[in-house]
Amino acid sequence: MNAGELQRYKTLLLDKREELLAEFDTKVLAPAARTGEGDIMDQARPDAEADIQISLRQSDNQTLREVEAALTRINQRTFGVCEMCQQPLSEARLEAVPWSPICRKCKEAIA
Repeated sequence: MNAGELQRYKTLLLDKREELLAEFDTKVLAPAARTGEGDIMDQARPDAEADIQISLRQSDNQTLREVEAALTRINQRTFGVCEMCQQPLSEARLEAVPWSPICRKCKEAIA
């Protein structure tokens, strides 16, 4: 991978990191408010919504860790190489998920 391509991926990763951090600043996880009003489904809805927000936050945290790891790989000059099979990641894979540490074939093998 040439220096220009590496810089482009670094910019994509930095933009993704900023996007995730901005979301963390704007999302507020509040405990479910139980009003005791309505039927059992109405009372369960705030809990379900809180569970969804927690799951989304956990997913965003995982993505942020993966983006940070990809930035580290760029600095270590190992970006774009599958951590499992040591083969180059395809351009399509890097375009779709630039923070991915493994190729599609290895990802499918462990899934």
